[in-house]
Amino acid sequence: MQKEELILILDFCGQYNQLIARRVRECNVYCEIVRHDISAEEIKARGAKGVIFTGGPASVYGENAPLCDKEIFNLGIPVLGICYGMQLMTHTLGGKVERADKREYGEIEVNFSQSVLFDGFTDKNVCLMSHTDFVETLPEGFEKIAYTSSCPYAAIENKEKNFYGIQFHAEVNNTVNGTRIIDNFVKKICGCSGSWQMSSFVTETVKALKEKIGDGKALCALSGGVDSSVAAALLNAAIGENLTCIFVDHGLMRKNEGDEVEEVFGKRFKSKFVRVNAEQRFLSRLAGVEDPETKRKIIGEEFINVFEEEAKKIGKVDFLVQGTIYPDVVESGKGIGASIKSHHNVGGLPDHVDFKEIVEPLRDLFKDEVRKVGRELGIPDHLVDRPPFPGPGLAIRVIGDITKEKLDILREADYIFREELERDGINKISNQYFAALTNVRSVGVMGDYRTYDYMIALRAVTTMDFMTATITRIPYETLERVSSRIVNEVKNVNRVVYDITGKPPATIEYE
Repeated sequence: MQKEELILILDFCGQYNQLIARRVRECNVYCEIVRHDISAEEIKARGAKGVIFTGGPASVYGENAPLCDKEIFNLGIPVLGICYGMQLMTHTLGGKVERADKREYGEIEVNFSQSVLFDGFTDKNVCLMSHTDFVETLPEGFEKIAYTSSCPYAAIENKEKNFYGIQFHAEVNNTVNGTRIIDNFVKKICGCSGSWQMSSFVTETVKALKEKIGDGKALCALSGGVDSSVAAALLNAAIGENLTCIFVDHGLMRKNEGDEVEEVFGKRFKSKFVRVNAEQRFLSRLAGVEDPETKRKIIGEEFINVFEEEAKKIGKVDFLVQGTIYPDVVESGKGIGASIKSHHNVGGLPDHVDFKEIVEPLRDLFKDEVRKVGRELGIPDHLVDRPPFPGPGLAIRVIGDITKEKLDILREADYIFREELERDGINKISNQYFAALTNVRSVGVMGDYRTYDYMIALRAVTTMDFMTATITRIPYETLERVSSRIVNEVKNVNRVVYDITGKPPATIEYE
């Protein structure tokens, strides 16, 4: 990372915070999300070229409302406030924020005035509004640069000090030309060159890993999914033979996947590769467990136990490497966000583990960025472009208790679904697609006989960042063919359904 390209995003618990980071990076400018109470001194020390305040659910006058260090406004660097961030800037600098008589939610037509923030815009633009409070009185030195029929200050600026505020959300797709606003801010106002690339990330990360680990030994938690594979490739580039990749075959993999992982990583890397066949061990611990959070925690604990045992066989190991990515951290509620679900690779090491610390080189990246890193490192496309596979594996795609029989049913159904989507080229428009075995059995009829078998749910979504997702519109002909094959080729299944729920309100995985 080039320090002069850094934009810091102050997190005020808004639902779109990660999308802001995603949009900044689309402008080829590196950014990081930090706590809202970061000190102005630290921002200055880090050499940030600009600061963005996110939205959030609070009111600036509310009890325990998240505030910022007032000295940020004396640093001489540009600030962009979005939604709550604009209200906070107004409140902090002496303006007035009030509860609106008419709230604005959804896509609203906004009228724009001339401003460098809106270079390339027409006079009117559709933007996503989501606010109850509004700016009633501007702070000294500010001017109105946008308004709506019910919001007098939809955007404001203090051109002399480079302070800008927008009441709408520029980071979401619903706002037309929203990314252009972000681009104008980071480049034309903050002066960033937009030169940051994934190649820069790879170079800087490999260098940092070499310095951090030195002659130490590292153990990589290789699940075979995209994230852990790319993490392993980064460590392989940094420390080579000092890395040992431990692939724990927990019996929760997709069809043939264990052998494919061994084929790729056992031959391509300089690092050492160890495959641990631990199916019975995991299934024994998961027997009778139905609660998804308990499943995840058991799998996470057992992963750590296996790694610790393998580390003792290898000798002294200083670091544990994991493929944690940014959505994992967000959904686990680390920092100040709400916890959505726990991830087995987020949360730190138990006290009894002998590793010095965890290394998570992808922790600040989104999924599509991880894929770009993988290509930079020369990982084969068929591996980089595979649908993401969660660390807990099929355990969270079998709803309810887990048995070897259920896993085998799901493996076959999932293989058919993925095969048919790839045959029709639908995999090129869907970012995640898989089958899940529901905890529902229903009556059917096959060959004039009554059946009472399982229902398979198919899921396919399209997404850029895995923070939000829409359903993939699969042709009925494909769905009919998939259903027919699954019912005819997979024992103990007599019904197939297609999930048409987006994220939110659902998560992409079922558990």
